[in-house]
Amino acid sequence: MKGKRYILILLLLGGIYNACKKPYNPKIVDSPNHYLVVEGVINNGSDSTIIKLSRTVNISGNVSTSGVDNCAVSVEAEGGAAYSLTPRGNGTYVIPALNLDVSKKYRVHIITNDNKEYASDYVEVKKTQPIDSIGFNIKNGNMQVYANTHDASNSSRYYRWSYEETWRFHAKYQSAYMVDPVAKAVVFRPPSEYNYYCFAGAKSSTIVIGSSAKLSQDVIYQQPVTTIASTSEKIEMRYSILLKQYALTKEAYQFWENMKKNTEQLGSIFDAQPSQLTGNIHNLKDPAEPVIGYISVTNIQSKRVFIDNADLPRDWAPTYPYDCGPLDTALFFNPKTKQNDVLGIIINGNAIPVLDITEKMNVIGYTYSSIECTDCRIRGRVQTPSFWKER
Repeated sequence: MKGKRYILILLLLGGIYNACKKPYNPKIVDSPNHYLVVEGVINNGSDSTIIKLSRTVNISGNVSTSGVDNCAVSVEAEGGAAYSLTPRGNGTYVIPALNLDVSKKYRVHIITNDNKEYASDYVEVKKTQPIDSIGFNIKNGNMQVYANTHDASNSSRYYRWSYEETWRFHAKYQSAYMVDPVAKAVVFRPPSEYNYYCFAGAKSSTIVIGSSAKLSQDVIYQQPVTTIASTSEKIEMRYSILLKQYALTKEAYQFWENMKKNTEQLGSIFDAQPSQLTGNIHNLKDPAEPVIGYISVTNIQSKRVFIDNADLPRDWAPTYPYDCGPLDTALFFNPKTKQNDVLGIIINGNAIPVLDITEKMNVIGYTYSSIECTDCRIRGRVQTPSFWKER
């Protein structure tokens, strides 16, 4: 009897839970507004200042964001000079090294193509210290890249990092042959058509921040930057990461912390809930208009390291992104069908010849596979990057 009563209570609770569930469709999902998004840092170092302008899109829509062009963008000193940025297309505006006066504050000023005027708050110049080192740990069966840095003057405290990844990889099968479309024949693959080894890359898409504010010393030790799965193609041969480090004000850190919570840590009622992103950029004539972004002023420190597959556990093996299977066979004369499979499947078809098949010193056909399994160029480039170094 006691067991039946327990089951009844569970059923009642389940019914109450289901009755309380209502679909939540916030108005923001279908909002027609396209708010200005401002990305970038006023760079006080030797590199260029790059500001990117775009607009938000509806979550429920299928239109991707694009750059905002035909704007006037400048960096302004408080009570002083202004420096105009040059448009480069797709919402990107650039100016070479500024060498700013660190005793002054600076802002970004924007006049959009619809004559709206925006500006960031005037912000002090923060000095970014060099990156001490970049390393990696094997954690939970994956490779976790980390960074170390410090500020002996204890004045940085708040940090952000971004990065660019580059890796060398290869196709599943190395094709020694190709089809000459003019001669309608299988020929040796010349060096200009080599397609086995390639390079690919990606930029950081997550927000990486860290703080030493609660520590007695301004030291960041083994700050996680990115985690790469043991089966990732990124580390099947040689991997490189270019890490960029930015010193932040406390206010800038709080903005990026909220952005991180809103974009990466939502999943249950126990996670941090969405909060309004209050940046330091405003519409000068309509302060109530939301503008997404936070402009900081600092020099940018960068460091590049390489990691070889030989430095990782020997039992790690990459998962190829396509289902290739074993090589197939195409003969000039198929004894079963009496057909010329090389002509039908390779020359007039889409198959890629890999190796020749010989019989008594004569080529009687070729093994073959798909372009996805033989040509790395469909997701990378064969050209070696200028910064690339082999071990």
